[in-house]
Amino acid sequence: MNFSLTYILVAVVIAYIAHSSWVLYQLFNPKPCTKQPCLKAYISRKPKLEMHIYTSTKKTQISEKDLSLVWKNSNFDLHNTEAREFNVSIPWKTRKNGTLFAHVFVLPKKSDPFVSELVSHSYTSLTTYAIPKALAINLLGNSGRNKSGYIGPNKPVTHWRQKLTISVMEDDIAFDRMGIPAEVFRYMKISRTGEYLPVLYIDELAFRTKDLLVINNSHTLPLTVTYTPISVGKLRMWHNVQESFKMLKGLGFTEKDTDEIKGIFSDTNFYFLLLTFSVAAFHLLFDFLAFKNEIHYWKDRKDMVGLSSRAVIWRCVSTIIIFFYLFDENTSLLVVIPAGIGTLIEIWKVKKAFKITMQWTGMTPSFQLGDKDEREKQTEEFDSQAMKYLSYILYPLCIIGAGYSLLYVQHRSWYSWILKSLVNGVYAFGFLFMLPQLFVNYKLKSVAHLPWRAFMYKAFNTFIDDVFAFIITMPTAHRLACFRDDLVFLIYLYQRWLYPVDKTRVNEYGMSYENEQDQKETKKSK
Repeated sequence: MNFSLTYILVAVVIAYIAHSSWVLYQLFNPKPCTKQPCLKAYISRKPKLEMHIYTSTKKTQISEKDLSLVWKNSNFDLHNTEAREFNVSIPWKTRKNGTLFAHVFVLPKKSDPFVSELVSHSYTSLTTYAIPKALAINLLGNSGRNKSGYIGPNKPVTHWRQKLTISVMEDDIAFDRMGIPAEVFRYMKISRTGEYLPVLYIDELAFRTKDLLVINNSHTLPLTVTYTPISVGKLRMWHNVQESFKMLKGLGFTEKDTDEIKGIFSDTNFYFLLLTFSVAAFHLLFDFLAFKNEIHYWKDRKDMVGLSSRAVIWRCVSTIIIFFYLFDENTSLLVVIPAGIGTLIEIWKVKKAFKITMQWTGMTPSFQLGDKDEREKQTEEFDSQAMKYLSYILYPLCIIGAGYSLLYVQHRSWYSWILKSLVNGVYAFGFLFMLPQLFVNYKLKSVAHLPWRAFMYKAFNTFIDDVFAFIITMPTAHRLACFRDDLVFLIYLYQRWLYPVDKTRVNEYGMSYENEQDQKETKKSK
């Protein structure tokens, strides 16, 4: 029995999702204690608790005189979410490129955090070192600002983290003393009575680079403290994710590279996040299958009959523009590298579409374009006609948009303005360059015999991208651009219904109905 690569990949993805679901179930449902004595939770007594938050320039070996009180929550309820905003005093040492730590204590009400033995304590840094962000300026103005585009020297300086997210495990669980989950054990503190104190966790995933502020000589800075209860499963999952980020940093990834991934965890509803993981697995599958079909198609393509050559050029140019824009914006390598690979593929497709050959005369290369037959010339004529109509709309809009951006929007440099204007054109009017193919279909009164399997791979991913547009942090223009393919796909469906299928015409993927039938009959005869 023969199994195709598609079926094997689908089976692998389903098995992966099933395995991941089982792992998540185990994370959220640790084994109950079956052997006495069990390790019980101190919160099972329903004690009244307090939460104290201090700042200090010291990380360890602190005393009361080293701390500055930020918030004393005397009515702390570990089951209720709460958020407060404070103005924190910045010590002189921290303003001079020093560090500042937040120390969090959870303890019984009216207890002294420096005397009581029933205290849960954790700390984190409220400062980090980073290169200052580029400063946007009005290119036509004369503000007298630093024209190099930077707030200060191009070297790391102390930045302030504006958000502090604290959690306490709210589940009252009795653990087997020999089977405590490692992710929970590292945050545990055992009292003399044999109970584990409230499990205190500071969410490092909530720290985002977009929230950083340069300290400079500021004497006070804002700090948003958020408390939210956390389940044992989420605590274990968050700890594993946090450790994964530490491993990535050990491999050379910077905080900037992993920041957008952090946003998926910190800015998304938890249950929606679990659904996203499953959807992302299928998105990866469809991406691979669509990629495989597209490479196979262009590899065997000999002509451009029925295809818009200008649409191929546009996709190539747009991917190049987006690649340089992402590079200029210091986007994560996790995004830039795939964009670069996609750019190389689009350049290769242009070479195939225009039958470009390269010949060497000594050390000088020369390029030649292949000849077109009558059918290709007819398609080219329709394609040219479509672009003429589009140019009446496209060029004025691009010029107006670039002019408005130059006058009213701040940019880091002229190069940044040019890239930004080009990218806005790609995002805002990119779908217009998909229309020539629709126009060619309209003039030929046929969409040919589309290979619906490969076509649907792309269609599924367009709708999955719509979901990700609301999950992943991205510019508004990019978010809106995620919906443009939906419109074109629906028009394709309408054309499929409107026009009868010409079974002799070569379709978008280099196949025809008659050729498929001949191949099937040949296989049967063998």
